[in-house]
Amino acid sequence: MKSLRVLLLLLVAIAGAALAASDIPAGDLPPEARDTLRLIASGGPFLYRRDGVVFANREHRLPERPRGYYREYTVPTPGARDRGARRIIAGASREYYYTGDHYRTFRRIRE
Repeated sequence: MKSLRVLLLLLVAIAGAALAASDIPAGDLPPEARDTLRLIASGGPFLYRRDGVVFANREHRLPERPRGYYREYTVPTPGARDRGARRIIAGASREYYYTGDHYRTFRRIRE
């Protein structure tokens, strides 16, 4: 029983370290992402018609929240002819996530 408890504590520590490693300081974001964060904070104007739409979290890679909790915003990609793959996802409680690979991975933005 004691070894099971130790194993569980170890797994919790590893999971916590993995989550902390997935954070990114806002200053380490690409400049276009920092610009998008400023636009979100000021309420726009946004470059793309779909900016601000509900992000459904279908991939279940962000914490589960009720529908409508998350909104997505485009981070322009220099040289791209379309919206590109980069996004910032904003939670209703003012937490922000960055994805540079169109929702495959997310990093929580630390301000």
